[in-house]
Amino acid sequence: MTDAGLSNFEHTTFAHGGTERDVFRLGTGPAVIVIAEMPGITPKVIEFARRVTAIGCTAVLPHLFGEPGRVATHGSKPDRGDMVHMLKTIVPACVSREFTVLATGKTSPVVTWLRALAKDEHERCGGPGVGAVGMCFTGGYALAMAADDRLLAPVLSQPSMPVGLTKKQKHNIDISAADLAKVKDRCANAGLEVLGLRFKSDRLVPAERFAFLREELGDAFTGVELDDDDANPDAAMDPHSVLTEHLIDEPGSATRAALDQVLDLFRSRLLTSA
Repeated sequence: MTDAGLSNFEHTTFAHGGTERDVFRLGTGPAVIVIAEMPGITPKVIEFARRVTAIGCTAVLPHLFGEPGRVATHGSKPDRGDMVHMLKTIVPACVSREFTVLATGKTSPVVTWLRALAKDEHERCGGPGVGAVGMCFTGGYALAMAADDRLLAPVLSQPSMPVGLTKKQKHNIDISAADLAKVKDRCANAGLEVLGLRFKSDRLVPAERFAFLREELGDAFTGVELDDDDANPDAAMDPHSVLTEHLIDEPGSATRAALDQVLDLFRSRLLTSA
């Protein structure tokens, strides 16, 4: 079923390079591109987007896969229909040429479209630049988008690609060498800061991946690594989604502190200068 949580979002489309996709937008102020995790723009992703608007930014949600606003039929416990929907989302994405799943040293082609969207939203919303949050399957997209100078606040929430089957895949992230070089230059010479979030036990986001980011970006990368006890115990899966499914939205919780750190990055980079 589809949730009404998107009912007050502006629903438009954006086309670039022969590809047109739906975009959901809410708020005013500098744009933050919220790139949903699997299975798409869920109610929890929408809740996070609303937190972005609450600080004075425009939340921009591109629809890359899944059914926007779809809710689980039995709350936090998925039924057969939920699992079928998940598979119908994951399988096409994994075989699509738009998304890089296994390759190292490669930026997903969809990032070109996302950069164009960020450029368009910057022109629309104003401010010093744009923020971006990638989650899980899309976690590394925010890093690759930061090869563009408009991207001022990249957040990598549980970046899971490439799938960590080999030592090389674990000690890597889905970005090309050319894009990584641009990001490194911005970190070294333009003050770019990159924020990453993961649970320590999460095999989808191996510790080697954050080690790689620290090696490549140095002090410009801040890695927030949480314990299993920090995760919402009512979530349907093992600790993984820091800002959505496993968030304990209570003052004093570690995941709430991580959320606040993300929002503070947007404030400092997008709102203070503005």
